[in-house]
Amino acid sequence: MTAIASDSPRAVLEALRTEIKKAVVGQDAAVTGLVVALLCRGHVLLEGVPGVAKTLLVRTLAAALHLDTKRVQFTPDLMPSDVTGSLVYDARSAEFSFQPGPVFTNLLLADEINRTPPKTQASLLEAMEERQVSVDGLPRDLPEPFLVAATQNPIEYEGTYPLPEAQLDRFLLKLTLPLPSREDEIGMLNRHAEGFSPRDLAAAGVRPVAGPAELDAARAEVAATSVTAEVTGYVVDLCRATRDSPSTALGVSPRGATALLSTARAWAWLSGRDYVTPDDVKALALPTLRHRIQLRPEAQMEGVTTDSVIQQILANVPVPR
Repeated sequence: MTAIASDSPRAVLEALRTEIKKAVVGQDAAVTGLVVALLCRGHVLLEGVPGVAKTLLVRTLAAALHLDTKRVQFTPDLMPSDVTGSLVYDARSAEFSFQPGPVFTNLLLADEINRTPPKTQASLLEAMEERQVSVDGLPRDLPEPFLVAATQNPIEYEGTYPLPEAQLDRFLLKLTLPLPSREDEIGMLNRHAEGFSPRDLAAAGVRPVAGPAELDAARAEVAATSVTAEVTGYVVDLCRATRDSPSTALGVSPRGATALLSTARAWAWLSGRDYVTPDDVKALALPTLRHRIQLRPEAQMEGVTTDSVIQQILANVPVPR
């Protein structure tokens, strides 16, 4: 197997990353993660302190796509029907008609998802897994493609409702957005001094460069990316090691193993290859697995993190040659 030449679908996805970087500085890993999620038909949880461009990142992705987008600000008084939609009585026809909620879109920005109660958080479960919403017992299909990009603040816990493990497992990736480096922060300030406004992405030169047809073509090529039995076994060994770790109360499920294989294939394709290597698996292990592991209380008290558990496992599990 050899590296393959650049082709049109890959060039379009590279152009998408370039467009996002016109507005978002210093978050290349998160930008790539969003593109990987699009290729894998997955959802993304973005975590970072206020002011690191979580919302701007998703808004810029929406501006660079020929897709319908909607934003929901999750608050304590938000009801499930505010997300999914509800039946509305029409006095003229004396009948109930369905009024779709904001979830009926291609790209849904669920802002501060941990600020709404569990019953409203759960309104997204069916949408994220089955790509449909059931109202009054009748399932209604969501448009394709469909991606949920949810944001949350990791340091502010007052008035929040942590997502349960079952819902965290529905997210393909959990991307952490760190504070920028000094050079990147200087670059941000220079952009603002030159007139950049996050409220006017068109003025920053962000243009739509991809749509459903381009995504379908790229996904077809990702699906054709080959995986050897050795790499598949490596993925399984990594996930099984998280279940056996003395620091974990809950390890990665088979769904997580499937997710890791999918994200590794997408990364291999973006890197210009038609086959997956163990390095591709390592590159996506942290964002794909970190939210699928539950630590034991005593491990948390000792300062152990899910990232450190995964890094230790990556160092200890034999890599196929």
